[in-house]
Amino acid sequence: MVQEIEHFFGVYLLKNENPKYKGRTYIGYTVNPSRRIQQHNKGSKFGGARRTSGKGPWQMVLIIHGFPNDISALRFEWAWQHPKSSRRLKTLPGKSTKENQFQYRFRIVSNMLRTAPWCRLPLTIRWLKQEYQVDFNEGLQPPAHMPMAYGLVKSIKVAQSPKKRGKDKKNKKKSEEGEADSDMHLSSQTIQKSRCKICVKRIESTDNAMSCLYPRCSMVAHVTCLANVFLYKTDELIPIDGNCPSCKEVLLWGDLVRKKNGCYDALKELGEESSEDHWSQALQVI
Repeated sequence: MVQEIEHFFGVYLLKNENPKYKGRTYIGYTVNPSRRIQQHNKGSKFGGARRTSGKGPWQMVLIIHGFPNDISALRFEWAWQHPKSSRRLKTLPGKSTKENQFQYRFRIVSNMLRTAPWCRLPLTIRWLKQEYQVDFNEGLQPPAHMPMAYGLVKSIKVAQSPKKRGKDKKNKKKSEEGEADSDMHLSSQTIQKSRCKICVKRIESTDNAMSCLYPRCSMVAHVTCLANVFLYKTDELIPIDGNCPSCKEVLLWGDLVRKKNGCYDALKELGEESSEDHWSQALQVI
């Protein structure tokens, strides 16, 4: 089963399966894992890295995803590649004689996931090849808000569900006839007519606002207001999670940002047609 994810930014670990280059690894960044591994195995002429060209076959065994943007993912990639040059990782012990390259790379990323600022990101640790999976050492387990996932992943564009595509076609036709605006405009107007659940002020068109993930909850709030609620009695700058002020469900800050960026449209449709329990279960695997 291939899981589809919108707004995808990932940093991956390759392992070499060529006996001539046994034990070699490679760390890279991608927005499309399936295309990227093909490029590595085809060679640099097809977009693969020079370091991996002609040395395949390579297997993409582990990928960390859920970064908010490409800059965040690229910084993570660089630090994982150059731990001795990273001011956050340079105190970590270097590769020991008892470690192979894969073990060393995994130890480094285990520490990174527990180190600021990465420890506060809404990341997912995904084993693409379960036969290569290794357990995190005691004391180096990822934070509780970072789930472990298994299996292949496919990057898709935001709001590409079949129902949404059908709506887009209808809206395009209506727009050409001058009869209606797009769903996005309607959604924006609805939010603007709302009041912030926390400060109770009306949300204006220029305001930065977030809404609850759950379709049956109408909570809308200013980003700063909601962040202040989630960060109450902490010294942190960016929230990890918190309870919705309306429905009291636990919300991950990263999921709220992703929804603000247009993700989870398919889940909204699920909520309109299915039970709340079914929809909640679907959210947990996105």
